Amino acid sequence: MRFQPRSELPSTSGKAEAIAATGATLAFDATGGGKLAGQILSCMEAALNRNAAEYSRYGSTTHKQVYIYGGLDTGPTEFNRNFGMAWGMGGWLLFPFLQKIGPAAAQALKQRVAAQLKTTFASRYAGEVSLAQALQLERIAVYGKRATGAKYLINPNQDAA
Repeated sequence: MRFQPRSELPSTSGKAEAIAATGATLAFDATGGGKLAGQILSCMEAALNRNAAEYSRYGSTTHKQVYIYGGLDTGPTEFNRNFGMAWGMGGWLLFPFLQKIGPAAAQALKQRVAAQLKTTFASRYAGEVSLAQALQLERIAVYGKRATGAKYLINPNQDAA
């Protein structure tokens, strides 16, 4: 699954449909700032309320959670609290998670990534730069952008051009 720029994201109703179809109550936000995390929580609440037997001013009792793990958007995370009272929003980092689950589980996840490196966990790069090029200001301006589809591979074995 690739990250979609905000301009490509489905409308809020499209997100609600996808969440309703999957029953998702847990999500990860790679962008960090902006309105996406709040929109996801709102859509989760809307999906849960479709089948509610009765109205509650406090919203559904099902806990909804969004983890922010990226920082493409360094602006504030914004949300309108229209998703009830059973919700959470927090940060998520890989290495503390691996420490928490212990060596055996971490090794199993590493093996899964290694086995699926060319499929599920494949990376695509907009370009490749040598280590020497990575120190050039004009190159830094290009590979240092925080943008979807603009990931660069720094290859220390590549000759500088």
